[in-house]
Amino acid sequence: MRAELLSVLAGEIRTRAARRVAVDGVDGAGKTHFADELARELTERGAEVVRASVDGFHHPPAIRHRRGRGSPEGYFRDSYDYPRVIELLLAPLGPGGSGRHVRAVYDVHAESPVAVVPRTAGPGAILLLDGIFAHRDELAGFWDYSVWLDVPFAVSIPRGAARGYGDPDPDAELNRRYLGGQRLYLAECDPRSRATVVIDNTDLANPVRVT
Repeated sequence: MRAELLSVLAGEIRTRAARRVAVDGVDGAGKTHFADELARELTERGAEVVRASVDGFHHPPAIRHRRGRGSPEGYFRDSYDYPRVIELLLAPLGPGGSGRHVRAVYDVHAESPVAVVPRTAGPGAILLLDGIFAHRDELAGFWDYSVWLDVPFAVSIPRGAARGYGDPDPDAELNRRYLGGQRLYLAECDPRSRATVVIDNTDLANPVRVT
């Protein structure tokens, strides 16, 4: 079912001639793997795909943690440099853009800027970006096609912890910043209503299209 669904989504993206595509969801929803598989499906159909993640546009700690290291509001409002996402990715890869783009500016694991390496995509290239908060107000209007991966916190938090991120208990203090920030996002932006497609990705082998 997963392969069939990815094939359908890729067909819809190609039919719409979508240039900028987002895969959104809470931490642990499975965004990166889903976007990687969708990119492969699009490539097999002859598309040029620019694969990127919002994680390449983290703010440094001085900005990310200015409201406190445990602040849910800080997680939602201060994690990413959205003006640079727009300037370096969304604008150049959109209608009338130059195609000259940058995929990342910061390595959050090393906590250091990365060498900015501009690349030039062809006129029909598809930007496929994964990351949390992709349907927030600053970005929502840029997407020609977008996916919301719907996964309950009871599943997403242990799934993320199994990859080495955080505590598997959703109620653990270590998760307060992240769950609180994501709940702010859900309440303020309602990404389910903004997405082109909502996918229940609770069962990774059998994702189900909800809308």
